[in-house]
Amino acid sequence: MSRRLIIASNRTAAPGEPRAGGLAVALSDALNERGGGVWFGWSGEVVERETRGVRLFADGAIDFALADLTQAEHDGFYLGYSNRALWPVFHYRTDLAHFDEEDFAAYETVNRRFGRLLAQLTRPEDVVWIHDYHFMLMGAEMRASGWDGLMGFFLHIPFPAPEVFTALPQHQRLARGLAAFDLVGFQTDRDTANFRRYLLEHCGGVQREDGTIRVFDRVLRAETFSIGIDPEDFARLAVSPEGRSAAERLGRMIENRALVFGVDRMDYSKGLPQRMAAFGRMLDESPGMRGTVSFLQIAPPSRESVDAYQALRAELDGLAGRINADHGDLDWVPIRYLARGYPREALAGLYRIARVALVTPLYDGMNLVAKEFVAAQDPEDPGVLILSGFAGAAEQMPDALLVNPHDIAGMADAIERGLLMPIDERKERWNALITGVREKDIAWWRVSFLKALEERA
Repeated sequence: MSRRLIIASNRTAAPGEPRAGGLAVALSDALNERGGGVWFGWSGEVVERETRGVRLFADGAIDFALADLTQAEHDGFYLGYSNRALWPVFHYRTDLAHFDEEDFAAYETVNRRFGRLLAQLTRPEDVVWIHDYHFMLMGAEMRASGWDGLMGFFLHIPFPAPEVFTALPQHQRLARGLAAFDLVGFQTDRDTANFRRYLLEHCGGVQREDGTIRVFDRVLRAETFSIGIDPEDFARLAVSPEGRSAAERLGRMIENRALVFGVDRMDYSKGLPQRMAAFGRMLDESPGMRGTVSFLQIAPPSRESVDAYQALRAELDGLAGRINADHGDLDWVPIRYLARGYPREALAGLYRIARVALVTPLYDGMNLVAKEFVAAQDPEDPGVLILSGFAGAAEQMPDALLVNPHDIAGMADAIERGLLMPIDERKERWNALITGVREKDIAWWRVSFLKALEERA
């Protein structure tokens, strides 16, 4: 009989909430395959005073345990340390990082409280799987509460080079927190190597013959588990009634011109200004492309209360307006820029009709948009993926057109190349890409991680 699985993530797919994202579905599947388990996380509620304990809900075989945050915790733990310190540093933007001791204190407080709450829900034979940068100290707090079971951690964002990670004043405290886990998983070999090098060079870690590392009086394993998608499901969405409807609506608006498409949260790590600038540069240097192609960028806002995101929104508004003013005509708008979200079905339909997808983050842990685009394509007329070499997906997708998102001229050339690429080359590249997407899908990711974790028992 398999061990009971306990999952902790900042947000859950609790009863009544959609499970549209691939990760939410994967974690639900992992719990259901074991006959149930517990999914612990933040309720999404911000309350005036700290509430004791958790709220329990059941959804089939899955028990949800949800804890609230106070306003002070939300401001310090979530908006503060998680998104103003960890997020920028882990994405190599130390210039945007805000190092505040009170924010870190709030981060510690929430990790301590959540860790103790989760420890109370566990049994000795359970397997605990904690997710992402919000909870890097949570495992250590569970150990301090006396729980000594099997425990793994997966980081969904990049782990930076040691020279960057050490910019965090609390870097060693975070490393000690991660050392509480038996297995720490990363998106790419580069991230895994960065973490291992940090432990060896800055924490006195010792690499053992079996590849594990002894550090802080514990032994842990660090490995790569690149997250995937469900490609068959996404292919179905692309030809669903909702997908076809979205494609037809857009087709009427752009009058069946070639489509360059991008979908990203409005985040400074995604390289959105550089992407728009490159499209404008392509129009500047290739007058023959004017009027023949339209660029649609969907960028739903995120973390709007953070100053850096407000500045990004203003920059994008200005760029789109300038390029449209310079190049647009009475019957043609070069850039359509929509600051709102769309359902997965609609996005899948739009992916399918795009001639080129721009997935060009300045730095990203994986970026599943690249894999979704490939899965949604028509095998007989596939589009071209232009992918940043700094996206984690680039390690697995060398048959995309790989670009440097800081090289505006190079990206402009790649956009034109993608638009003009012959059908035979497009098919050849797509076949290589879809093979990789299918081999390492979302099921492979969760099964591989949990198998490796349980081998540590």
